[in-house]
Order: sequence, then structure tokens, then C-alpha cells
Amino acid sequence: MKSSPSSLPLALLLAALTGAAGAHGTSHTGGIAAERGTAAVASFDIVHARVSVNGKLATFHMAVSGKAGAVRPTPSGKLAGSSVFSYVWPTSLDPSVVGFEPKAGILAFAVTSHPDFDDTPLFDENGDGKTDNDGDVWHSHWVVLQPDAACGKDALKVVDIPEGTRPRLPKTWPGLPLLIDSPGWAPVFRGDTVEVRVPFDDIGAIEASAFDGVTAALRVNASMHNPLLCVADVFKVASGDLSLPGKVER
Repeated sequence: MKSSPSSLPLALLLAALTGAAGAHGTSHTGGIAAERGTAAVASFDIVHARVSVNGKLATFHMAVSGKAGAVRPTPSGKLAGSSVFSYVWPTSLDPSVVGFEPKAGILAFAVTSHPDFDDTPLFDENGDGKTDNDGDVWHSHWVVLQPDAACGKDALKVVDIPEGTRPRLPKTWPGLPLLIDSPGWAPVFRGDTVEVRVPFDDIGAIEASAFDGVTAALRVNASMHNPLLCVADVFKVASGDLSLPGKVER
């Protein structure tokens, strides 16, 4: 059954940027460990976040105190005002590493679900032969974030692309007026964990980067104007202050 977590303050996220179901059977090592039970919904209660590399692949890992991926947004039946639930790894990587303009904002890797729209036009996640009806299936994105008071006090947005401009974009940009990429790397959910394996041409860039872990809800602007996609609720930050303390491991 789908349900929506209650709202939590956004001040925690600003400070860094200007359940028991499915208990984990092995100890978490490396990365960022977080105190269990401090988020309202166990599926978003981060207990561990890690990024590791092996060859040219980076693995983004997050564990929660409940069942990862069990809670998704309730469909609203329309795009405007709809919700996006997400597991996010904010990084210190420059956005140019994945194909955006240099210094465009905060590059984050995200696993998201949103039943009211589809933003992966190249992929058929639910296997029904259509590529435009599976936004509710958990899938991955690169997004570029910036603060924007229009989203609310201390809030962030996915960076908008102003009309008439043509910034540098990744080859798998989904065509939305946002700095977002839909690369198709499939998340794997197992009990309390979600993991995604992501290939890099320059693995050295990710090896030298720092990261954090965040669970959050985003919301599409009810007016469908800039800002189009705001961070509306932060459920939990692994470090507590989004200081990006995580070091990538081999």
C-alpha cells in the first residue's frame, strides 16, 4: 500500500548547502553510518550510505531501517503539484563529469519514483512495451541542484533551463527544461538496501570525490513554471548536516 511521509523541516539541508522490517544481516563498513530511528518513515530512515569503485564501475549504496523502496508517492492524477520520492547521493563532483555545464550547481545521483509522470523516455522499466508510463518504477537520475527561495525558505530545486537557452546536456537528457539526466542505470532493492552500479569513463573523478546520503520528497510546481521541481521535504540526511563526509572506497 502506498502512503506519503509527513513533512519535515528543510533547514537541515540549507545548513550544508549556502521500522525494523528487513533488518540488515551484515555489518555496514566504510561510508557514512547514521543513527537508526530518526526519520518518521522507516523506508527513508538512512542507517548507512556508501560509494565504492571497482574498475570503471561505481556502486552507490544506501541502507535504511525499514524496507527500501516500499513507500512511493500516492498518485495525484496530474503532473502539476505531484510528488517525487527519492534516495539521493549529493556529491562534490563537478556537473561536467556527467555532461552538464561546469560549475552548474550541486551534482547528485538519485533513485526516484513518481507515478504521475515519466521522465525516462528511452527506457521501458515496467516491460509493457511502452516507454512513457513507468515513472512509478524506481529509476535513476543525475540532477543538478541549487538553492532557490521560490521553492520555500531554505529550499533547493533541480536547476531550470531558461527558455531560449541551450546549455551543455548529457546524451540521455530526457527533454525536460531541467538539468536532469536519465541514464538508465537500474537500481537494485534488496531488503533494507538500494544499490546502483554506474560506469564512469574517468573513474578517477569519482574516486577523488566526496558524498552524503539524503532521502527526500520533491514536488512539481503547481503552476508548472520556474522553479519547476523543488525539494519539498527532507526525510533524513546521513551525515546530519550534509557536510559530504563520505569518502569513496575501493
